[in-house]
Amino acid sequence: MTTIGTDSVPRLRRGVRLTYDKVRETHVLLFPEGVLVPNPTAAAVLKLCDGTATVAAVTSALRTQYSGVQDQEILNVLARLEERRVVEWK
Repeated sequence: MTTIGTDSVPRLRRGVRLTYDKVRETHVLLFPEGVLVPNPTAAAVLKLCDGTATVAAVTSALRTQYSGVQDQEILNVLARLEERRVVEWK
C-alpha cells in the first residue's frame, strides 16, 4: 500500500467509474471485476477523486458540505478504497 498524505492526489483507477444507479437509488462503482456500492461518505469522497485535487482539497471541499470532516477520516476512506483497488495515486 502507498503511503498517502494530505498532499497526495487520488484518482479512480483505469476502468473504474462512479455512477448513480436509479434502481438502487444510490451511487455505485463499476469496475471490470464487479460492482461496489459505496456508503454515502465514500461516494462523496469518490466524486472528488479526479486526479487533480489533493487529499487536502478533497477534505476542504467536503467541509463546505458537511460539518466535522477530519483529514484522518478522509485518509482512512481513501486507504480502504485503495485496498479495494478502485483508487490509485497520481
